[in-house]
Amino acid sequence: MTKDRSTLFKTLYDSHSPMVLQMCMGYMKGNTQEAQDLVQEIFTIVWQKLDSFRGEAQYKTWLYRITVNTCLHQLRKQKKTRMNSWDQLSKEPISEETDHQKEEQHQALFRAIGELEEVDRILIMMSLEGEKQDVIAEVLGIKAGALRVRMHRIKKALSNQLKTT
Repeated sequence: MTKDRSTLFKTLYDSHSPMVLQMCMGYMKGNTQEAQDLVQEIFTIVWQKLDSFRGEAQYKTWLYRITVNTCLHQLRKQKKTRMNSWDQLSKEPISEETDHQKEEQHQALFRAIGELEEVDRILIMMSLEGEKQDVIAEVLGIKAGALRVRMHRIKKALSNQLKTT
C-alpha cells in the first residue's frame, strides 16, 4: 500500500462519505444501520478499485456510480430473499422530543424517497446533497432542462406524499 493511495482514499472518504451515507439512507428508506453498512461496503469497493480509476470522470461522479450500483445490488438482494427492511429500523429512544420529531420527519422523507423510481431517487439524493444541476445532469445523462422539470415533479410528488402521511 503506497502512501499516495492511502492519502487519496482518506481524502475521498473524508470528502464524500456524508454524501454516500445520505444516498444510502434514501435507498434504504431511512434505515440507518443498513445505510451505514452500505457505506462501508462502498468504500471497500472504492479501495479495491482505486488503482483502476481511469480519470474519465471526476472522483465524485465515480463515487456516485459506485454508490448507486451498490445500493441497487442491495435492493435486488433484499427483494430476492424477501427481506423486509422496515423490521430492522433502529428502535433506539431519542432523548428530546424535538430531536424525535426531526428524526421522524427525516425517516418519513427517506421512506418517501425510497418509493421513487431509481433515476428519480438518484436525482433527489444528489440534489439534497447540494450537487449542482449540471453535475446531476451529467451523471444521469439527461439535459439540464429535462432535469429541472423532473426535479420539480419529484419535489411536488414528495410534498404531496408527505402531506398524506
